[in-house]
Amino acid sequence: MFRWLLLFILIVPALEIGLLIWAGNWFGPWWVILLIISTGVLGAWLAKQQGLETINNVQRSVQQGQMPQTALLDGACILVGGAVLLTPGFITDAIGFILLLPATRAPVKRLLERGIQKAMKKGTVTIYKK
Repeated sequence: MFRWLLLFILIVPALEIGLLIWAGNWFGPWWVILLIISTGVLGAWLAKQQGLETINNVQRSVQQGQMPQTALLDGACILVGGAVLLTPGFITDAIGFILLLPATRAPVKRLLERGIQKAMKKGTVTIYKK
């Protein structure tokens, strides 16, 4: 796992720099700067909207005596999506919007749920319930 994370940390910024330079040459630097700023602003607004909705879902689940497991996964996706949208770049923006939009977040949540279940079966992750 650490190897993949290290590769991601090294490769994605290099690809982002290359894409930004290419886009700056193709469209012009001012358009690229405007696009970076606008995706950051749009991403922050979307993260706030989705985050507030998720907080309301968690509160509603707890009030009904249910475990808010899907809302917690939503919250994790929104947190990561908002964070990567604030970093400049096209790849991170695509990842951020995938994690922030409910329609594209649903398949990611299913993958995360399967990964957590596999880790629990292997015994590498333990979840304690009271």
